[in-house]
Amino acid sequence: MIVDIFNKSFETYGYRRLKIALESKGYIVNHKKILRLTKELGVQCIKFRTKNGRYSSYKGTVGKIADNVLKRNFHSLQANKLCCTDVTEFKVNGQKLYLSPIIDLYNDEIISYSIQTNPNLNLTNSMLDKALKKVKNTNGLLIHSDQGFHYQHISWVKKLEENNITQSMSRKEIA
Repeated sequence: MIVDIFNKSFETYGYRRLKIALESKGYIVNHKKILRLTKELGVQCIKFRTKNGRYSSYKGTVGKIADNVLKRNFHSLQANKLCCTDVTEFKVNGQKLYLSPIIDLYNDEIISYSIQTNPNLNLTNSMLDKALKKVKNTNGLLIHSDQGFHYQHISWVKKLEENNITQSMSRKEIA
């Protein structure tokens, strides 16, 4: 019965929703028993299956680690002064895509972004190039990121220095 309900839910029901579905069919079962049976049957919701295999751009120290200038002060009183960026993995129709946006902390506007099927340097560098075309005056601009290899790479650091942009990094995997 549990496997049938699970399959009909397209593998999206966890033990809590399985309990509700069983109760709607007239079965009274303790949630602990459902949890134990789902483990024994190897039934696990897709939503939680990929958490351990998530993308991490941290490859150790491959370049310059910038100081944390932002210090978790994610508010700006002026546009184009404080920005954040990161790389995020998500699936669309079973295909992994990588999104790299740059967000202005003044109004949470996405200044530019890049989406690709591979999390390579071109992903972040093309996003930065688009942002530099859009933001005319980069003096006093600070860009905050995690310590992913994209942001330690010499090509990223050089573009920031050429445009008088201050780089800030939090500890690894926390942007």
